[in-house]
Amino acid sequence: MKLADFDFDLPEALIATRPARPRSAARLLLAEGDQISDRHVSDLTDILQPGDRLVLNNTKVIPARLFGTRQRGDAVARIEITLLEPGAQGWRALAKPLRKVNEGEVIRFSDRLSATVAARTETDLTLTFALRGDDFDKALAEAGVMPLPPYIAAKRAADDLDRTDYQTVFARHAGAVAAPTASLHFDEALLRALTAKGVTFTEVTLHVGAGTFLPVKVEDVTSHRMHAEWGRVSATAAAEINATRRAGGRVIPVGTTALRLIESAASPDGTLHPWEGETDIFIYPGYRFRVTDALMTNFHLPKSTLVMLVAALMGEARIRRIYDHAIASGYRFFSYGDSSLLIPERSRS
Repeated sequence: MKLADFDFDLPEALIATRPARPRSAARLLLAEGDQISDRHVSDLTDILQPGDRLVLNNTKVIPARLFGTRQRGDAVARIEITLLEPGAQGWRALAKPLRKVNEGEVIRFSDRLSATVAARTETDLTLTFALRGDDFDKALAEAGVMPLPPYIAAKRAADDLDRTDYQTVFARHAGAVAAPTASLHFDEALLRALTAKGVTFTEVTLHVGAGTFLPVKVEDVTSHRMHAEWGRVSATAAAEINATRRAGGRVIPVGTTALRLIESAASPDGTLHPWEGETDIFIYPGYRFRVTDALMTNFHLPKSTLVMLVAALMGEARIRRIYDHAIASGYRFFSYGDSSLLIPERSRS
């Protein structure tokens, strides 16, 4: 299985830099087996059935991009920091330019927020902040900006609109440095309408890391190693999903993050268990899905692990046709782009 098998040509004009407004006005490509139709996210109230359960990732994106200064005597260097994940020794972070900071130096981001470089490797830093808890959260909210994906950040800077746009309406648990983007299409009105239809919801948490944007660099994709991300499936969430399966309803994760988490927490027979920890599950063609019946997801980068995941769900030839249709029909791609609902032809064993 070669990396080139998951490549395609994407016109630059189809990369979205702002979301649809309202959120549910985004287009939705509905793929049911070999049948493709062009809809809108608001049409989910007609497409989904009573008894279906949507699995939502309630992670909250932190304003993880910081701009600060490092001073050596009279020499001042401007440093851009992207926080990646907290650890026992401090926050792991990327720095630009990395060569201009050394261990023990202080980077100041605002009057309230500064960090000491506790360690430096060839690729990243470990930062320790003087503030903790709510004080840290408030100072970070004031000094930081939303960590837009590279393909958006290359086109424009983050602004105040992104603080809302790049956050789901059900975000609860802070820790992500990238949004679960399929969930960005939901607003309160759509959630209420789906509830009235008889669709139910389960929330899980997976803190999306910056590694989600890392390219696959190996030609044989089966040798690729995924970045690990922390997630949690509560006992309540597991029980709700198991009950839906017993009742014959469909389990539909919203986004690849929710899918990867529930597949990590499921036993081979599809029973979901309470689960907490790091998952580095890599799903590519040949994978046998344990609990997922369909998937709502945006359109992904060429040669990415996420394209491999949707190919595993729908089949390589079918996903190629789906993406060809999306490009020819002008669907908008990536984090702020349009969405799809992928329903494979398969019977649950």
